[in-house]
Amino acid sequence: MKSFATTTTISASAATIWSLLTDAAGYPAWNSTVTKIEGTIAAGQKVTVHAKASPGRAFPLTVTAFEAPARMVWSGGMPLGLFTGTRIFTLTPAPGGGVVFSMTERFAGLMAGLITRSIPDLQPSFDTFAADLKRAAERAG
Repeated sequence: MKSFATTTTISASAATIWSLLTDAAGYPAWNSTVTKIEGTIAAGQKVTVHAKASPGRAFPLTVTAFEAPARMVWSGGMPLGLFTGTRIFTLTPAPGGGVVFSMTERFAGLMAGLITRSIPDLQPSFDTFAADLKRAAERAG
């Protein structure tokens, strides 16, 4: 199973970070890895992500978990679970203050072995996402 992950400690409140992560229209203002996100980031809602790593492609996802301000899950893929991608965002209190932000994406399903061969290395985009979030949240306070 192919996966990507990133973690960073952010000197801001969980509420500040959560507000950035859940403002779909605001993503391009702070996140250099996304050109736009369509939809509403809320429990059970559908969003469409347009990522710079895959120009010209749109990724339809469903917000399958929404536990403000601690955990959120976006899921998408093919019917019957043939291929699924699951992105998990977590915010946990950091020792000494601030918040530890983690983001993981896992790919699974019967066709995952075949499909993940064509997925580029997303690690640089994941690390940039975390750095962009840290910068925006710490600026916002």
